[in-house]
Amino acid sequence: MNGSRVRALLVWSACIIIAAIVVVRARYITDLSAFLPDKPTPTQQLLVDQLRDGPASRLILIAIEGADADTRAKLSRALAAALRRDARFARVENGEPVTEQADREFLFMHRYLLSDEISAQRFSAAGLHAAIGDSVADLASPTGLLFKSLLPRDPTGELLHIIDQLSATTGPETRDGVWVSPDGKRALGVAQTAASGSDSDAQERAVAAIRAAFATAGAQGGSAAAQGAPAAAPGPAVLKLSGPSVFAVAARAKIESAALRLSLIGGALVVTLLLAVYRSLPALGLGLLPVASGALVGIAAVALGFGVVHGLTLGFGTTLMGESVDYSIYFFIQSRNLRDSGAERSSWAERWWPTVRLGMLTSVCGFASLLPSGFPGLQQLGLYSMSGLVTAALVTRFVLPALLPKAFSVHDVTPIGAAIAAVLAPIAQLRRVVVAACALILALLASLILYLHHASLWNRQLSALSPVSVEEQNFDAELRAELGAADVRDLIVVSGPDLESVLRGAELAAGALQPLLDQKIIGSFDSPAAYLPSMAAQEARRGSLPNASQLRDNLRQASTGLAIRFERLQPFLEDVEAARHGPLLSARDLSGTSLNTGFESMILHQKERWNALLPLHGAEAGQEIDLPRVAAALHAAHLDAARVLDLKRESDDLYTDYLGEAIHLALAGFAAVAILLLVALRSALRVALVLCPLILAVLVVAAALAACQVQLTILHLVGMLLIVAVGSNYALFFDRQGHAGERSSLPVLASLVIANAGTVIGFGLLSFSRVPVLVALGCTVAPGAFLALVFSALLAPPGAARAP
Repeated sequence: MNGSRVRALLVWSACIIIAAIVVVRARYITDLSAFLPDKPTPTQQLLVDQLRDGPASRLILIAIEGADADTRAKLSRALAAALRRDARFARVENGEPVTEQADREFLFMHRYLLSDEISAQRFSAAGLHAAIGDSVADLASPTGLLFKSLLPRDPTGELLHIIDQLSATTGPETRDGVWVSPDGKRALGVAQTAASGSDSDAQERAVAAIRAAFATAGAQGGSAAAQGAPAAAPGPAVLKLSGPSVFAVAARAKIESAALRLSLIGGALVVTLLLAVYRSLPALGLGLLPVASGALVGIAAVALGFGVVHGLTLGFGTTLMGESVDYSIYFFIQSRNLRDSGAERSSWAERWWPTVRLGMLTSVCGFASLLPSGFPGLQQLGLYSMSGLVTAALVTRFVLPALLPKAFSVHDVTPIGAAIAAVLAPIAQLRRVVVAACALILALLASLILYLHHASLWNRQLSALSPVSVEEQNFDAELRAELGAADVRDLIVVSGPDLESVLRGAELAAGALQPLLDQKIIGSFDSPAAYLPSMAAQEARRGSLPNASQLRDNLRQASTGLAIRFERLQPFLEDVEAARHGPLLSARDLSGTSLNTGFESMILHQKERWNALLPLHGAEAGQEIDLPRVAAALHAAHLDAARVLDLKRESDDLYTDYLGEAIHLALAGFAAVAILLLVALRSALRVALVLCPLILAVLVVAAALAACQVQLTILHLVGMLLIVAVGSNYALFFDRQGHAGERSSLPVLASLVIANAGTVIGFGLLSFSRVPVLVALGCTVAPGAFLALVFSALLAPPGAARAP
């Protein structure tokens, strides 16, 4: 073995060892964060924050079905009790008043700081007379009777007002002490995780904890029934979960499962194909080295370049097998052909390596166009493909020759080439103008189909990338409706440098929204300032409380003519005086109450930016909120720090921008491929003959998908890039022989067909995945690669596609 081959093996071994270490230590993610911009605009940043760490991202919706109502209620209480003891959950609600007493005591103690009714006018003689009169009248209602004992201390009814203020949104129906669906067939609950929604590992542990707690509660319930409890109702109780956290965990499991399953099946099929072709175990093992090396280096490059590897990139690794295995197929089969014709094995590098290298470089140019993307998902796919293909090609060129034994040989594939030549023979006899006319007609027909579907050609919704099924989405929407406007879609976001500024902004926004409430433009809204007013608001409320003598005089006048004696209101005077000198509330004071979870769910603090979130709710179920009216109201109030955010619309707009950018990048990549070919081939006609079959293959596949009512996504676009990348190898082989005035040798034809079969297998398997983004790749590239080979053969230069 000469020195150059030893150096090649040493360099390859060192690279593989380093790449393996990086891959083992890399961090892997599966959420949609890879499809969010890495340098967002301010509005996009708000959207990204909500999708990654907002309250909606940490919400888990719980439903218990089956069994009877009593069993469901018992399971709901047992499950909620277990989760409330678990530090992984910041909030657990199922309709039980578990913190009601603590909350009521807190609200009552701090009512003069929390009530937005507090003002100097309210504590004037006239104001007190009106407020106390209303409280006395409310005693006749069922709710008022509960607060009769509090009247001497709270005659103005601040506690009742605060409770009404905090429960403006309609909640689900309660039966047997827990929330239930309107038809009573489900027990409902909500859990909010303490961990960020972008922490997939923590979300997975939280989901597992809920399932484990339910299993424990069910086992304990079964034990009680066995000891003499009433017989169980028909059918076991079933736990169903939904929400972003559940979807994220399921998506990761689905992507990991698909990547592993497809890798194993694809590997087995490709191995079977190669074994059938080579009929040599050493050849099989050596032929897989470029594939394994490319996949390993590709993942390592992504891990080093981005710090994390997205699960989609791993799924994409299966497809890399389809193209990188081509290189060793070309090398083995074409080397045997040269040897049989009397040439030395090393002459493969002289005769065919330039063509393989040019094909690899065209692929690199195509995928390099993804690197400038503002979205890490596309960048990862581009870097992975580039580094993987370059590695596979270099291993084929420098490592395989150094490892081949002297007597190495693969099975003669001339019969396969002869069969292909026989199929092409009748077509090859046609005049070139006839073939060109047929290709033009096919291109025009495909273009017409695309034009007729241009309005609905592209799916512009971010959900198109989600592995969540339609059934799961419908179930999630159903649960949200039953829980009462739990879907946080429309938000007002108030940003500022600190907590005080955003709370103050939230209070100003509340004032601007009041006319919209009166006009039924919105039904209600939530605000963190309802749980913790700004220091400025608390100061103003405390400052509006009159001193003891003034309040006494006002109260004496106010009580005249009311059904309560002045002497009974002495505790009220003492509480107001205590509030005048008491401390203001801070966020820490909310600890131990359910108010804290409500407050924290609407405050988002990241680095130096604070955001107060004000979720909006429609006046009626399913009502679309007129967001332009909301934005106009905020603008009229000069609230420049407040933005109206429709999460779905903004995410779809973001994806539309994403898609538009990707289309432009793909066109730029195609232009780069054309320029590279023009520089390498030095003939515009040759470049046209190489590109025409690739363009035709892309048009036909896109038109077929459109005709089948399949809307194209960003991954279909990536698939079209792959068609060009893979197909360029076929077109260049035919161009090489046509330019040299050669007829295709039967082994060369066979190598192209076998390589194409490996590609179709690798990508075709993705069509059977349950992950939409992988299905998009599979149904685009598998037929596209096949058509690229067929069109390359049909449109090849005269004689290039004919066997000798």
